[in-house]
Amino acid sequence: MQTRRVEIRGGITARTVLSPTSGFIAEAGFTHSLTPARNCTFGCTYCYVPTMRVQGGLKPEDWQRWGQFTTFKSNADELLRRELRNHQRIYCSPLVDPYQPAEERERMMPRILDALTMAPPRVFALQTRGTLILRDLALLRALARRTVLRVSFSITTNREEVRRLYEPHCAPIAERLAAVRALRGAGIETYATLAPLLPCDPQELARIAIEASGRDLIGDALHVRSVKPRGATTRDAALWVAAVNGHGQWLDPIFQSEVIGRIEAAAGALGHSFTTGPSGFAKLAA
Repeated sequence: MQTRRVEIRGGITARTVLSPTSGFIAEAGFTHSLTPARNCTFGCTYCYVPTMRVQGGLKPEDWQRWGQFTTFKSNADELLRRELRNHQRIYCSPLVDPYQPAEERERMMPRILDALTMAPPRVFALQTRGTLILRDLALLRALARRTVLRVSFSITTNREEVRRLYEPHCAPIAERLAAVRALRGAGIETYATLAPLLPCDPQELARIAIEASGRDLIGDALHVRSVKPRGATTRDAALWVAAVNGHGQWLDPIFQSEVIGRIEAAAGALGHSFTTGPSGFAKLAA
């Protein structure tokens, strides 16, 4: 994983930390989302969040300097203690990775996990690609004894050279698979989530993901405007990487469907399924 200097700004005092869901996440069955910060220091080239702009609660500097800084909600744990209810199905996080690199210094997630354990919701799902999650393994196990806890760990490709092109500040694929195995070994319900699908060997990606998680696969292809005319989409940085490296077909909806079919077949041969879109992510909310 490449390292670089990023700016961690003094925490903002938020008015609320849980937001009622809409769109994709609501269709999957979640009632609320939890976003602990604004802007994500992974800065993945394909991240759809900057394309949401004000609709994602961002300020111009966020989408203009995506990945270069982050601002944590300093009172997130205090707000949670007031806002948590036992019927909620919470997704963390649709806008930033809760285990982004800046979290190593900030240590926001231990406070959030403590608050959740004290007043557990019905379901809590953590979406991440950050191996830093293993730091909090004891807290995750404590929370899993109080509620339905699921981790969705993003495995985007089986090709390390592709990972370096599109998400250079994320951990190598081998380390992410090891994190999935460690979470599974600790009794945490963990899904390997193939999202977004980057250039890969579909059959091999399915094999290594199922081997690590022992579960059905969920995922999604890269967003493209031809299929999704409004709302969030893959940002220009990834489109440029794809063009320069001859990966344009991975943004073609017909080719994407073929890849999804190959993963479905490979997963089926191993006794598992691969489901995309809200139906796939519904496995996390059930």
